Amino acid sequence: MSCSLPVIDCSVPILHFFEMSGSIHGSLRRSPPSAHAQVQEPMARVSPAITTKIRRHCLLLAVLSMFFVTGCSQQQGGDIINQMREGKPQEFLQTSVDRMATLTMRDNLDSLYLLMSKLYLRNPDELKKSGFLDARTAGKQVRMAIEMQEPLPTLGGKKDLAALRFAMSPEFLGDRVGAFIYAIGSMLVTAHGNRLEFYMTDTINPVFVSNAARNIEIATWILSQRQNKEGQPLLFSNEISEEGSNLSFAVEFGKIVARLDLLTQMLDERYRRIGLNYAQSLLFLNFLPVQ
Repeated sequence: MSCSLPVIDCSVPILHFFEMSGSIHGSLRRSPPSAHAQVQEPMARVSPAITTKIRRHCLLLAVLSMFFVTGCSQQQGGDIINQMREGKPQEFLQTSVDRMATLTMRDNLDSLYLLMSKLYLRNPDELKKSGFLDARTAGKQVRMAIEMQEPLPTLGGKKDLAALRFAMSPEFLGDRVGAFIYAIGSMLVTAHGNRLEFYMTDTINPVFVSNAARNIEIATWILSQRQNKEGQPLLFSNEISEEGSNLSFAVEFGKIVARLDLLTQMLDERYRRIGLNYAQSLLFLNFLPVQ
């Protein structure tokens, strides 16, 4: 929460009032009594009361400002403490880019699992091929295989790109939904150095991350275009018809690609800054840290 309070300079009207009242008193002392002076004298007598009221208002504003600022400071400090408590201890071993890469991987996998649920709804026959009674159980097996980096039995030990080619080929006869999502998930993990979380000692190749984004764009096109021998799509996903449109699959895949492209830019900038810092240290004869 942003706390701001306009500054009110109460000294200006008070000083101005003192100057006016002082000039009135001086004129009263120098000039002889007159009708005009008798009219203005009551105003001079009232001026101390007005000044006291102005001072009280200014003091009240100052006290309120102090309480307001103190309350904001305490709330901001409390927010920081709460964020520290909610964080995990291992986050202290992550740079901002490491944390961003970890969150990107988490969000991308969540998007894949959402797409898997939607694909099972659109392709109930593939769920029957999985051998499980419901999509939740089938999806759990695929999720465990991705995150534990274990092979999926129906793919014969294939992973990432090899699994993606096989899963979207007419020759594949197993659960195509699970195989397709597993292939993309394992490709993402491979592109990030076979890790799901990232720390200071880890390195991520931005070229591989960018390539993963392009592969997902290709996979999205294959998903919408590839057909079987009967001319039917291998998997039903997006739909544009007279009854309505369903482009949620393309939208969710687009989110994954956008996250990967943003992470690629962050990684490029990170390593560029490392090179610039090294060049600056040589230029200005600065010793490099050894620990």
